[in-house]
Amino acid sequence: MKSLSRYAAVLLACAAPVVSVFAQDTAPAVSQQVPAGAPKLIVAISIDQFSADIFAQYRQRFTGGFARLTQGAVFPAGFQSHAATETCPGHSTILTGNRPAHTGIIANSWIDQSVTTGPKVVYCAEDVAKRTAGSRDYVASPVHLLVPTLGEWMKKANPAARNIAVSGKDRGALMMGGHDIDQVYWWKGKQFVTLAGREPGPTAIAQNAEIDRLLAKGAGEFPLPAYCRRADRAVQAGDVSVGNGHFALKAGEAEQFRVSPRLDRATLDLAVKLVDEQKLGRNAVPDILSVSLSATDYVGHATGTEGAEMCIQLTQLDLALGDFFASLDKRGIDYAVVLTADHGGFDIPERLHEQGLEKTSRVGPEVSAEALSATLGKRYGLEPKGLILSDGPAGDYWLRKDLDVGLKGKIIDDASAILMTSPFVEKVLSAAEIAATPMPHGSPETWTLAERARASYNPLHSGDFVVMLKRGVVAIPQARKGYVATHGSPWDYDRRVPILFWRKGMTGFEQPSPVETVDIAPSLAALIGLKTPKGHLTDAASISMVARQTRVEHRSERVAG
Repeated sequence: MKSLSRYAAVLLACAAPVVSVFAQDTAPAVSQQVPAGAPKLIVAISIDQFSADIFAQYRQRFTGGFARLTQGAVFPAGFQSHAATETCPGHSTILTGNRPAHTGIIANSWIDQSVTTGPKVVYCAEDVAKRTAGSRDYVASPVHLLVPTLGEWMKKANPAARNIAVSGKDRGALMMGGHDIDQVYWWKGKQFVTLAGREPGPTAIAQNAEIDRLLAKGAGEFPLPAYCRRADRAVQAGDVSVGNGHFALKAGEAEQFRVSPRLDRATLDLAVKLVDEQKLGRNAVPDILSVSLSATDYVGHATGTEGAEMCIQLTQLDLALGDFFASLDKRGIDYAVVLTADHGGFDIPERLHEQGLEKTSRVGPEVSAEALSATLGKRYGLEPKGLILSDGPAGDYWLRKDLDVGLKGKIIDDASAILMTSPFVEKVLSAAEIAATPMPHGSPETWTLAERARASYNPLHSGDFVVMLKRGVVAIPQARKGYVATHGSPWDYDRRVPILFWRKGMTGFEQPSPVETVDIAPSLAALIGLKTPKGHLTDAASISMVARQTRVEHRSERVAG
């Protein structure tokens, strides 16, 4: 923790003076002093399912926004260090400085048997208290996030600070923005929406109208870069053919819009417009803009990570980021950027088999909660329905809450024994085992599976035991349209993500040693001189412990208004 300020000093020393075209704006009162040279705007970007492997694979191809960021501080071996590598827990680490064990966001969803309205499955960004009987919809909310975000610290220190978030998913925006957020938007159905009880602002309304016009007329395919041709071939995954899609948009097909580079472009366009609407970066205190880009994840789930679709997606995202940064440049705002991801990803087994990776597979049915319930219900003379519950064939499992504690222990032991005979299962850990494991420290690449599970475990939401599949086993029993590949495992292909910092004028450097995404928030806080709440940053090991070893020379530049 003591070295956090050293990393912030690196970025401050690298800062280029900026002449703002909005210098005439009246500055608000400042409650906590902002250090000289601090940026006016923090831009925190998360790319959903942007693994360190994908970053390394395409790094030399980037010419736009990614290319700019690689001229800054590059940490190619960042870690979402926990076991449950899903969107919601991953986003909850980026701007809180805490692992899921403390954020309370242990997965995208969990089982809560005390829920009286609707299903027992609780979505991580859902206010269950506002469920209505018979409704298939939910009220999106950050209610389950137990710790504040960087934007909330900023607003507490300086109420004039603006905390804005936009995403292709509600959980991306809400986990990065937090509870005290000025404006928040995410894609839903055919438009960007905001929190219940709030009306969309004029900027979001205009952006939705623009998208409506695009959806009405449709659009052609994206061009296929020459380096994508190697991947441009059909691969069969069950009844689904993937690998050679180019994202043509049929008129009225909002789903095709969502699972395409167009979603990220629209999200970034909205972000730029919100900079203007909310006057971000134009006041005496720093603001924060969180942008979660979801299309890479949607494309990864629908087509895998190694087809033409992903190649086109990353090419177009690179260009869209380049345009986004250029738009901020034109506004003369002194901004600092951090870009990372909520988790990594894994390709479809069918394509990996063609490459000779025979140890990859889809999970078998015997791992399901239903199969376990049937076997153990018969063994113990119990009603099998609902005996064991889960939200998928891996991760957290729950036993029926009315069972005797002693009986629960026996069933967990038996379930573990059964699961460990499966060729798909690597490890089964009881909640008691995980809770007894000390919170891990040191390099996340050396953590045991129990330590990775501990970083995800929160007794408020976690299950009675956790099932970890073997490396290379995909937690999708059967491919279906829109869902042929996934993530969520405790293995490094899902845990490793890049972490990139950039600010105009800084001398770039690269540090390959492992660091954690929980190091991001305290580093940014130190950059803007923010005194973070005592006790909130319990997990951060600090990126700066690595960064301080690298000398970065000051380079003074000036940006014209």
